[in-house]
Amino acid sequence: MFIGDEGIKVASDAVQMHGGYGFIHEYPVERLFRDAKLTQIGGGTSEVQKLIISRMLAEEAR
Repeated sequence: MFIGDEGIKVASDAVQMHGGYGFIHEYPVERLFRDAKLTQIGGGTSEVQKLIISRMLAEEAR
């Protein structure tokens, strides 16, 4: 969850630094942002991941 969220933050900053060019397919930044978003989605939504993590921690605490 952490990696997906941080990847989106970094990729989003990179796209903003490139301005409108950050969304053009010719620039590698566009692909980095797309890949970061897929990583975040592929791992499951953040809310589902938080539920899974909290359940695992609750089980370990017992």
